[in-house]
Amino acid sequence: QLLRLVIHSIYSNKDIFLRELISNASDALDKLRLESLTDSSLETASADLHISLEVDAEARTLTVRDNGIGMTRDDLVELIGTIAKSGTAGMLEKIKESQDA
Repeated sequence: QLLRLVIHSIYSNKDIFLRELISNASDALDKLRLESLTDSSLETASADLHISLEVDAEARTLTVRDNGIGMTRDDLVELIGTIAKSGTAGMLEKIKESQDA
C-alpha cells in the first residue's frame, strides 16, 4: 500500500519509482565501497557488487536487489517514505571528516 501511495501520489510519471529504487541500490553499493576504505571488516571486491532486477510475471512483481551496505531496522524506519535521501551525502561528509582528522 505504501508503494502504491508513493507511486501514485508523488511521481508524475509512474515509471520514475523504478529509477528511484535502482538509484537507491546504487547508493547502497557506493556506501559499501566508501565504508570499506576505513573499515577492513567490510572488505569487498568491486566486481562482486551488483544490482539485480527479478521479474515474476505470475505474481506481477518486480524485485530490485543489491548487495550493498544494507539497512538496519532503524534506518528503514527513518527513511521509509522519504524521497531523495539515501544518506550518501552524510556518508561522504563523514569520510571527509575522518580524512581531515
